[in-house]
Amino acid sequence: MKNMLTTISNALCRMTGRNVGAQTVSEGARVVVSRSFADFTSQASFDIKECELHRLEEGPPLKAELTREQGLQYYRVMQTVRRMELKADQLYKQKIIRGFCHLYDGQEACAVGIESGINPSDHLITAYRAHGYTYTRGIAVKEILAELTGRRGGVAKGKGGSMHMYAPNFYGGNGIVGAQVPLGAGIALACQYKGNNQVCVSLYGDGAANQGQLYEAFNMAALWKLPCIFICENNKYGMGTSVERASASTEYYKRGDYIPGIRVDGMDVLCVREATKFAADHCRAGKGPIIMELQTYRYHGHSMSDPGVSYRTRDEIQEVRSKSDPITMLKERMLTNNMASVEEFKEIDIAIRKEVEEAALYATSDPEPPLEELCNHIFSNDAPLEVRGTNPWVTLKSVS
Repeated sequence: MKNMLTTISNALCRMTGRNVGAQTVSEGARVVVSRSFADFTSQASFDIKECELHRLEEGPPLKAELTREQGLQYYRVMQTVRRMELKADQLYKQKIIRGFCHLYDGQEACAVGIESGINPSDHLITAYRAHGYTYTRGIAVKEILAELTGRRGGVAKGKGGSMHMYAPNFYGGNGIVGAQVPLGAGIALACQYKGNNQVCVSLYGDGAANQGQLYEAFNMAALWKLPCIFICENNKYGMGTSVERASASTEYYKRGDYIPGIRVDGMDVLCVREATKFAADHCRAGKGPIIMELQTYRYHGHSMSDPGVSYRTRDEIQEVRSKSDPITMLKERMLTNNMASVEEFKEIDIAIRKEVEEAALYATSDPEPPLEELCNHIFSNDAPLEVRGTNPWVTLKSVS
């Protein structure tokens, strides 16, 4: 009987994702489990890498506080994004996902660190490597994968694909290189005009950092002191070209010249979080825009059509994985400081795998949108209008 009660108690712990000190299983029977919440460190302080500064007298702190709950949540979100992207890779190779597909694995600390440094009411706009931010902005995995497979249940009803996903206060992935940056400045202008104390995070890659429209946006943002955080996710390679071959200056945090900038370790979720908080406080104080360069790394090629090993070696990728992986780094920090157990992380991993597998099943079984919905949602609130179809004699109704 005692062994059976212990088995039931352990099963309950696995199901709920938590350990209990003394779990009442049946009347008059109490089973003591090996670890309780009280056994774990509830909060710890960590040294983080100092940021390089441009036109700033002081930068983000050199220490970051992390609670056990925060750490587990950061791990859960980063691991979900990782698993989701690996599933997208699999579905693409099976030719279930077609067209463009740019994966985010390796850069998870950027998305999670940024989100934990701003508010849900703040705004975010990014380029076409957008799946991670779509998830951190509140969209379910199954809606993201269904969008990738072009199904009706996708976040954009199957009509946006990999590049074009949206959520509340998230203005999507944008396919034109660098074009989202002036749009982000416009969103920041709206925040300033409304006086709502909100900021806009406008993300772009190192390849887009050489686009002229960035500097036009920088100029206007600086002139009008817009509450905009311009963030360059420097993942070392713009398509198939290293930053050293593409940019005369790789100090992207200084590219704003007259705009303050900080260079951040983009593989450390705590470093990104503290830098984002610092940048958001700068903007909310009315000091105008700020530029952040997140030094990160993508494990996949530029897109699924790029194997990613013709311009860099497999050894280079493996070295980053072994020394700087953002998920492993957080996990080891927590284990070293007794903030969680190995079993707890395993339970989280199992739950995430199950969620992603169920999402993939949905994304491959949900129906594609019918032809009559092809032209819907061209406008947000106008009356239905006729749109010419694939030939002049076919018309489709557009319904908002």
